[in-house]
Amino acid sequence: MTPAQLSVIFFLQLAVIIAACRLVGWLAKRYLGQPQVVGEMIAGVILGPSLLGLLLPDIQAMLFPKETRGVLFVGAQFGVGLYMFLVGLGFKSDHFKSNAGSAAAVSLSGMAAPFLLAVVITPWLMGHNLFNEALNQFQATLFMGACIAITAFPMLARIIHERGLSGTPLGTLSLSAGAIDDAGAWTVLAIVLATFGDGPMVAVKAIGGGVAFAVFVLMFGPRLLAPLGRWAEREGKVTHSMLAIALGLFLLSAFAMDAVGIHAVFGGFLLGTVMPRGLFATELRKQLEPFAVVVLLPMFFTYSGLHTQLTLVDNWGLLLATLVILAASILAKGGACWAAARLTGQDNATAMGIGALMNARGLMELIIINIGLQKGIIGPALFSMLVLMAIVTTLMASPLFELVYGRKARARGELGELNEQDSEFTEMREAR
Repeated sequence: MTPAQLSVIFFLQLAVIIAACRLVGWLAKRYLGQPQVVGEMIAGVILGPSLLGLLLPDIQAMLFPKETRGVLFVGAQFGVGLYMFLVGLGFKSDHFKSNAGSAAAVSLSGMAAPFLLAVVITPWLMGHNLFNEALNQFQATLFMGACIAITAFPMLARIIHERGLSGTPLGTLSLSAGAIDDAGAWTVLAIVLATFGDGPMVAVKAIGGGVAFAVFVLMFGPRLLAPLGRWAEREGKVTHSMLAIALGLFLLSAFAMDAVGIHAVFGGFLLGTVMPRGLFATELRKQLEPFAVVVLLPMFFTYSGLHTQLTLVDNWGLLLATLVILAASILAKGGACWAAARLTGQDNATAMGIGALMNARGLMELIIINIGLQKGIIGPALFSMLVLMAIVTTLMASPLFELVYGRKARARGELGELNEQDSEFTEMREAR
């Protein structure tokens, strides 16, 4: 396929991707009461071999030929890296400082239980040849534990915000625990990526490079980047030059993490956490988010969907494995967070609400399993199972939270209604 032919197909692909994600997202929002992002996750699966490829294989092959997957992959990686930069840009460190004791207990429980269950189910899953044969049981267990332990932190923040719970014990506790959980899961993933390579020097390079980058960015980044914030305040806006500097730093950070053998999303997120707050952060997000969430992230969902083959779960053994993964994920994460909240003095409704929120996986799960597939840690069958788990647990979050906490809290006058004046764009962004 010539470059000219590739460009023609790419433009058609992108038009179909954006249209499908917007349509399915709208349907999910209107008829299921779900955030836009849930519909976009489902749209990615619909465009892949699980549905479009099954019903209309010729059209699916024409729209997404193998020769174009490389272009789609680059766009997807750029999109998810930039999105994680924006998540870091909106990260609030004060969530760690409030209600620290309960948050630590909920977070540790929400990580310990998934890893304990991963110890139990991983050997059985390895017996179904779902992992790379070169992966040892310890590495596979760590990866599986990270997949079960992850929380859709941005989605959790959105539900708390739209329900008026930001200053409540449930709100502060859930946000704190969710942030700690995700930091721990990403750390474990980094260890798996670092140790799954071509010898000990690859692991040393990845771990050493990742730690060195994190230390440098967290220690010196705020001071070095502070002039950008002062510049924006003087100008009263983020100029094109400031935008170019921010994007250049993001690309260098993504390059650094990819170069040492971890992943671009680590670099993007870490850089975002140390960028100047105030006018600079607010305006930067306004400029970058529309393109990132409307164009680039749908490419990521579609790339994930093209590798999701639910038809691979074609026997009772694999179906059972899927159900075990789903049940283990829900019980380990939601159940452990509920129990920890109860043990630290929360009432039952609050504890159940925390468990419901912490159980959602969302985009964070898709990022982790895409990295696992890209690095050859897992195969297409396990990837498809984990995509299904991510979608189901994300679908559960809002209705389950409303069932176990929302009605009672609203009756007590503690729960705010969804602000209908919020823009659709803001809902898309924060739901992720």
